[in-house]
This record gives sequence, C-alpha cells and structure tokens, in this order.
Amino acid sequence: MNTLLWGALPYVAFALLVSGLVWRHRYDAFGWTTRSSQIYESRLLSIASPAFHYGILFVLAGHLLGLFVPASWTDAIGVDEHVYHLFSLIGGTLAGLLAIAGIAALIYRRRTNAPVLLATTRNDKFMYVLLLGEIAMGLYAKLTNSSFQHGYDYRTTIAPWARSLFALNPRTDLMTHVPVTYRIHAVLGMLLIAVVPYTRLVHMFSAPVQYLFRPYIVYRSRPTTPDPQHWNSLDA
Repeated sequence: MNTLLWGALPYVAFALLVSGLVWRHRYDAFGWTTRSSQIYESRLLSIASPAFHYGILFVLAGHLLGLFVPASWTDAIGVDEHVYHLFSLIGGTLAGLLAIAGIAALIYRRRTNAPVLLATTRNDKFMYVLLLGEIAMGLYAKLTNSSFQHGYDYRTTIAPWARSLFALNPRTDLMTHVPVTYRIHAVLGMLLIAVVPYTRLVHMFSAPVQYLFRPYIVYRSRPTTPDPQHWNSLDA
C-alpha cells in the first residue's frame, strides 16, 4: 500500500493530467471553458469568484514554497524554523479560509439560483465536493497538528518525498509516519490533479499569455461633423 500510494499514484495522476490535457485540446477544444454563468447572476459571483481565486492562488503558492524550497534555503536568508512555521500557519490558514469562503459562496449561488442550478452538471458537483474536501482537509491537517509554538515539520518528510518524485526515485518510506490527516490531504490532492483536465478546472491552463506580447490597439478619433473644406476639396 505504501508503494502504491506514494510511489505509483503520483505518476498515475500526472499521466492522467497530461493525457487528459492533450485529449481535451484535440477533441474538445470548444469545451475548454469554465462555462460561465455570469449571464444568470453576477452580483454574488463578483464577490465569490475573486475570493476563491485569490485564496486558491495563495494556497498554491504556499504549497510550492513549502514543498520545493528546502529549509536550508530559508535558513540561509535568515528565516528560521519558528518564523517560517508562523508564516505558514497564519498565512496558510487565512488563504485556506478565503478559498473555502469563496467556494462556499459559489456553491450557495448555484443552489439558490434556478438558472445557475440548471446549468450545473454532475461533473461540476463532483468537482466542487473534491475541491472543497481537499482544501478543508489541508486546513484541518494544519490546524490539528500545529500551535503557535511548534507544528508538524512537513519539510523533513512530505517535502523531500515530493521532490524525490521528480528525480524518479520516490522515497516512499518518508510518508510512513506522516500524520493521517496529511496523508489524506496528499491523496485527495493527487486525485484532484488527475481529474483537472476532465472538469471545468481545465481553464487554469488557459492563461492569456499572448496578451503580454501582442501590439497595442491604436484608436483614432474622427470628427463628429463633416469638415466643409474636406467636402469642398472632394467636389473640386
């Protein structure tokens, strides 16, 4: 089971992610969208959507920092373990709560607005449950294994395991004594990665990078009334 969860499942999730993106791009290019429901309701959406997106971006940034920046690097710039722990605890909790509040408001909007509810598929419902469960479990794991004085040091177990996956030499033994809540969070995260291409979450891979390089659009004004001299020159 240890080898299956921490040695095989990560690569299966990554393979499903890549193959799903290729398949979706080739055979469902027009479905590569969030299927926006803004036309049905925009007031609550304008609050809930930014809250969720900002929250999840901060959560992802925190995960990337925690998993792929070794403790020796943060120590080298003067950030000791206690300072890092407080930053992770407070910042991660606020980001997680913001993401949960945003997605909860989005779910409430879908349940209370009839046209939006009719536009909600079973796939959307599954995605919401998995995404909310993943964020909530991560927040629960952090809070139940931490205090302001100290907390579980995942940078000695989970982080080296995650980095070992990219070296194609998964150190599955590191996950053996990780708290159960963190392990559940990791498994849900891998499942979420695997299903991204098959849900509306695929739109995260559609960042409009080309807008950074396209030329400016030039607007030129024109007179609101014809210039008599212009017309006279044409008549001549």
